[in-house]
Amino acid sequence: MEYQQELLFDECRQLLCPTDPFLTNAANFAAWIFHRFSDLNWAGFYLARPDGLWLGPFQGKPACTFINFGQGVCGTAAVQLKPIVVPDVEAFPGHIVCDPASRSEAVFPLIQDSVLWGVFDLDSPAYHRFEPIASLLHQLMRIFVNRVTMDLPFGISIDAVHQKGSSNR
Repeated sequence: MEYQQELLFDECRQLLCPTDPFLTNAANFAAWIFHRFSDLNWAGFYLARPDGLWLGPFQGKPACTFINFGQGVCGTAAVQLKPIVVPDVEAFPGHIVCDPASRSEAVFPLIQDSVLWGVFDLDSPAYHRFEPIASLLHQLMRIFVNRVTMDLPFGISIDAVHQKGSSNR
């Protein structure tokens, strides 16, 4: 499916309100992505706390509620502080199965003001779903991070994330 990038960017900017709480924006963003893109079976947030990633607003089937830093695609993206696109989750070492129908995954860390606030996770029942749109999704995540106020009572400093990453090796 071909996407008109500028239209998506405008829709995203209109959806997100900088004066709304983070959870409100995150819930709407997850719902918008889930319904705007085809072949998704899960779209949502895992929120960073000092002990790991906790389930946040999402669309899809019930999910794993907690992920350790450095484990699975989400935990790995969190400690590496960079997006990860996985064309075949069965080939990813340590993949955590929340939905056995998932075949590919993309995870984008939420970093603002040197704090990791969490990750945005996308799952698809189709192999190689995210490679063609990874750059587009990354740009949408940048819009999210730039427009949304991170008013959460948690998050973890980038320095602490680096320490967690090195302790998981």
